[in-house]
Amino acid sequence: TQKQTFFVMHLITAEDVKLRKRKPTSHKGQNGRVLVVAGSIDYIGAAYLAGRAAFRSGADAVVVAAPERVAWAINCLSPDFITKKFRGDFFTTAAIKEITGMSKKFDVTLIGNGIGRNVRTLKFAAAICKRIKGLKVIDAEAISAVRLQDVQNAIFTPHAGEYGVLIRNSGIGNSGSGNEFEKARKIIGSNVVLLKGHIDKRFGRVDAAISRDKVVFNRTGNAGMTVGGTGDVLAGLCAGLLAQEMDLLKAAAAAAYVNGKAGDLLLRKYGWGFTASDLVEQLPAVLKQLWRMS
Repeated sequence: TQKQTFFVMHLITAEDVKLRKRKPTSHKGQNGRVLVVAGSIDYIGAAYLAGRAAFRSGADAVVVAAPERVAWAINCLSPDFITKKFRGDFFTTAAIKEITGMSKKFDVTLIGNGIGRNVRTLKFAAAICKRIKGLKVIDAEAISAVRLQDVQNAIFTPHAGEYGVLIRNSGIGNSGSGNEFEKARKIIGSNVVLLKGHIDKRFGRVDAAISRDKVVFNRTGNAGMTVGGTGDVLAGLCAGLLAQEMDLLKAAAAAAYVNGKAGDLLLRKYGWGFTASDLVEQLPAVLKQLWRMS
């Protein structure tokens, strides 16, 4: 008889987010190195926000690989980033070999934010996601370029529409046809899916972090976070925490909680008028409280 696996559902609280304490003797690079592969001439801000969030998570080093004019713009926005510049306004398959090699020097690679949705960039994203075997976060346009079963050691961060594309591409039906988590769990392998804005009968609108044998829900966050760029912030936060924690489900659950909590603090401060940039700058205040609890 085939062994049956049951998944456990749990609502995340602050007590669940146990972040690793930083060693006083640690030195540069020991607290997370993140490579962000993102951006296009149309979406410069996506790469910047994702990279900035990775820094604000506490990661030691964040390098942005981007089309050349995107990379120069990011250098102008912040002196904190090292950028690797690739010719052209969009990524092409010509960059695959070099980026795959670069990724081996980093703890986590984030792929997809603002790369654009055309044949060349999707082909590039599919190849990068498959070839990089280490820990990674796959977001935005890159989600629609791959199947779950073709990737390993990744956190996928789709909203409901992107999740529908992902499960259709993966050959497990259509989103909304029922039994969503069970379908994904069967082929998820070593990956985790962080589904943003899932509607649950018990909890209402939540984020759901899905692994092979567990589903956890996050209820922090609010409708003000529909503003553009907050998904890029979440992806960068996922990558930064993953580079420090080295645990896919833990990083995904913690990122969802922290991102939503930061949004809740901004709602009390600004009402609906906050931006994704505000969200990035609020992350350390939430993380500071969690580090004290750990």
